[in-house]
Amino acid sequence: MTSDARKLPTGFGRLWTAQTISSLGDGVSHAALPLLALTLTRDPMALAVVTAAGTLPWLLFGVLGGALVDRWDRRRTMWVTDAARAVLLATPAAAAVLDALSIPLLAAVAFLLGLGGLFFDTAATAYLPDLLGRDPALLERANSRLRGTQTAASGFAGPPAGSALLALGRAFPLLADAVSFALSALLVRSLPATPRPAPQARESLLRQARAGASYVFRDRLLLGLALRPAVGNVAFLAVETVLALFAHERLGLGTLGFGLLLTAEATGGLLGAGIASFLGRRLGTGTALTCTAAVEGLAVLGLATASNPYVAGLALAVCGAGMGATMVLGPSLRQAIVPAHLMGRVASTSRMLAMCAAPFGAFAGGWLATAHDVRTPLHAAAGLLLTMTAVTSTMTSNRRIEAALRAAAAPADDPDHPGRSDHPELRDSVRRSAVQGSGGPLTGAGPGAAKKR
Repeated sequence: MTSDARKLPTGFGRLWTAQTISSLGDGVSHAALPLLALTLTRDPMALAVVTAAGTLPWLLFGVLGGALVDRWDRRRTMWVTDAARAVLLATPAAAAVLDALSIPLLAAVAFLLGLGGLFFDTAATAYLPDLLGRDPALLERANSRLRGTQTAASGFAGPPAGSALLALGRAFPLLADAVSFALSALLVRSLPATPRPAPQARESLLRQARAGASYVFRDRLLLGLALRPAVGNVAFLAVETVLALFAHERLGLGTLGFGLLLTAEATGGLLGAGIASFLGRRLGTGTALTCTAAVEGLAVLGLATASNPYVAGLALAVCGAGMGATMVLGPSLRQAIVPAHLMGRVASTSRMLAMCAAPFGAFAGGWLATAHDVRTPLHAAAGLLLTMTAVTSTMTSNRRIEAALRAAAAPADDPDHPGRSDHPELRDSVRRSAVQGSGGPLTGAGPGAAKKR
């Protein structure tokens, strides 16, 4: 594409910096909150409550949050959310100084931070395509950079920094995270404004949320893109649940060795994010997505059969590379083809599916390891990933994707624009607003294929 030679706008640099700083703070709190909880109790269920509290907002408010983001100014949503999170963290920091920390307080903070993350991440996902003019090549380049620095900041730098700050005092990691949110808010506040989506006919929030969810489920390309992380989370959480035990019992690794295994996976994720655009150009986005899915499944199978830590580390690095590339290509495609006023709901619906699937994977992994042995969850995860590859390969094929990109690029007043009259929120009723599967250029995808994720 000719757009490969175009430069990313200056505003993207500020957004990139803001998200990098915020990701660093996330990494600090990701390590610090469980460790802070550990200073208060050794009860596994109490510790689990703190961990689970951060995911609950996506399960409870995912689609409704996306509907709200589609009503609000995206830039304002991002900086207000980060400013609120900075203020929020002052409460547990003060409690730490006063020796008044408690598990309920940490769980409440984790929940509210997760709620803020829901709004910020959804708004950022919706804001980026407007900032970049919905250019597919620029979106891939931008998401590659965002994903790479997010992995480096939250996966490499943040957790060690959080542990080190905690050694200085229980308030220090919380204050560091608060500063990161404050800096992010200031940077986002300086971003250029983008046109707000045209106001739609006034509907209830619930009806708009349902229309956004329906838009995903009735479009085969969008559904295929959403199934990848959802099914992937079932598989990867099954692996993650037993990975420490597998490393100890089967590979003979201690705490340091297990940490190096996780580092290998994160390193692979950085590589995958870096080469995602290249894979998309050489293979086509659809074929690249199919290949990365197959690579993930084969890598987990390799991990299951590994008899030494070197093979296991290589398998995790390869799996991480597949995930890193997928997490650039999938969201970039969604941002290029979903209309602006639906972007929040489509993104939040997809993310909610992934978040809801994760607990099932964790439960399945623990049950399989208990009923059989520690390798069984890994074999099951590999089979699930490879099955998903076969199922979604036609849903996200190159032909289907190219047709969707052409339709998304068609002028809004083009009478032949596929699905133009089938816009979910231009219908007279909710029943008619659902994207119908007739007459579009994408077999089975419906005329709404132009407005995907």
